[in-house]
Amino acid sequence: MTPADLSRCVVRAVRCAVADGELAAGAAVPERVVVERTRPGGVGDYATPVAFQVAKAAGRPPRDVADVLARRLGAEPGIEQVEVTGAGFLNFVLPAPSAPALVADAISRDVRGRAAHAVPAAAPADAHAAPAAPADAGGLGLRERVVRRSVQRLLYVQGATTAPEYLPNVPVAPVARRDGDVVARYGADAASWAMLATPARETPSFSHEQLLVQSEAGEFFRVRYAHARSRALVRNAEQLGFRPEAGEVDDAAALLRLLADHPLVLEAAAHHRAPERLTRHLVELADALLDFQYRVLPQGDEKPSAAHRARLALAEAAGTVLAGGLALLGMDAPERL
Repeated sequence: MTPADLSRCVVRAVRCAVADGELAAGAAVPERVVVERTRPGGVGDYATPVAFQVAKAAGRPPRDVADVLARRLGAEPGIEQVEVTGAGFLNFVLPAPSAPALVADAISRDVRGRAAHAVPAAAPADAHAAPAAPADAGGLGLRERVVRRSVQRLLYVQGATTAPEYLPNVPVAPVARRDGDVVARYGADAASWAMLATPARETPSFSHEQLLVQSEAGEFFRVRYAHARSRALVRNAEQLGFRPEAGEVDDAAALLRLLADHPLVLEAAAHHRAPERLTRHLVELADALLDFQYRVLPQGDEKPSAAHRARLALAEAAGTVLAGGLALLGMDAPERL
């Protein structure tokens, strides 16, 4: 069970509890439930405050609602343990997802991400055109378009319609006037990264060092560089005579966790109209991959083994997710950098 599956599972548990009379018929069933990684020191792997959403309409304390849902969710396949903490927080322990399953999921999500980078049939004709500088020097219109297009893509891969009338305007802070024509100065991809990595209501800042200098000090560079490194690892492995092969990997906990969280990040970014959630996740994934890369290829006289093939498949999957994520943000992922 992925975190995104868990969110849908909780919604179903609320719906069934209402239908079976365990919760009052007037209790509102949320369309989506927020499921997040448990904070350091917390219980379990994931947690949700859904009981607080339901409690008022159900006419019961959040703790009682959480107990009802915990009994149902504890019997769900794919959930190892459910615990209620505090005033009514539901905490979950999930089995660790297998590396082969994560590799397969990464490939399928990349296909959808790249499809969203193309113009969907219901989207406006210019939905994915390179952003042009607007007439107003402040750049408000430019940032509105960049954020709107990214949100459209995120909604598209979540199965929502991308018709213009469906997506309300996303309120954004303008580009600072002193930055002038940021597209001409930094290029469309780098300028878009700066605008999307900042929460919409905050004013983005632009830095030559952060956006244009090819250095790991810049987050935009690290994300694209990590993707390029994943492609280089595959090319180098081919020269050594072996290819990626999905298998269990025992020394990639950080990378596995981030790949498992990716579906939930996409869902949250779409739901909250917040592309910056995706940019933060891509940076974390890139950093984990750049750290992991040194364990992928054989060293010295070492012969390629099943472990090397499995690590290579995982590195390739991480690069695939990075490419798909950049596509959802409207940016290219160079194979060489």
